[in-house]
Amino acid sequence: MNNDLKIHNFLPSSYANGPGRRAVVWVQGCSLKCPGCYNPDTHNPEGGFTISVSELYNKIVSLKDSIEGITISGGEPLEQPEALAELVQKIRETTNFSIIVFTGYEWNELENILNYSEEKTNPKPTLTPNMLRKVINSIDILIAGRFDFKQKIGRHLLGSANKTIRFFTNRYNLKDFDNVPESEIVITADGKVVISGINPPRLKV
Repeated sequence: MNNDLKIHNFLPSSYANGPGRRAVVWVQGCSLKCPGCYNPDTHNPEGGFTISVSELYNKIVSLKDSIEGITISGGEPLEQPEALAELVQKIRETTNFSIIVFTGYEWNELENILNYSEEKTNPKPTLTPNMLRKVINSIDILIAGRFDFKQKIGRHLLGSANKTIRFFTNRYNLKDFDNVPESEIVITADGKVVISGINPPRLKV
């Protein structure tokens, strides 16, 4: 099976999106549209560009000698669950990369999906319990919760205080986030300026 993923951007090297040097994927499309979101350009599902999971996987694996992991943000990764599950499973099975996923969904919303049964109505029908388990079983960290500008903190990879961090392996702990920069500005090889991090500056033009 090979799914396509709608993405907004891919950055092959970042220090502000998790411990160590990491590749970053920002997916395209988010129905949550949190007020104050730093990446509103990622909300429209018609934006961005389409890439096959295999092609994106190959891009990531080609960096094996220069990165320690991959961070997937958005947009909303869990609104493309099949492609996300395929990508993180392939990375987990064939590399030693760590995997971090950001989601705007609250952990209790995801627990409701995991506990879904035939007697209940799945609150997110496109995100099945099986698909969500595949994602969770393949990643190291899930950072969950909608961005709340009134509770903004911008540290430890948490944009706001209501967000939660779920460690699914023992590869990292909270102290590993101490040295992650709050923001960074990267000029890519083709001259594009990428501003990212959990508390990125808003440049005036």
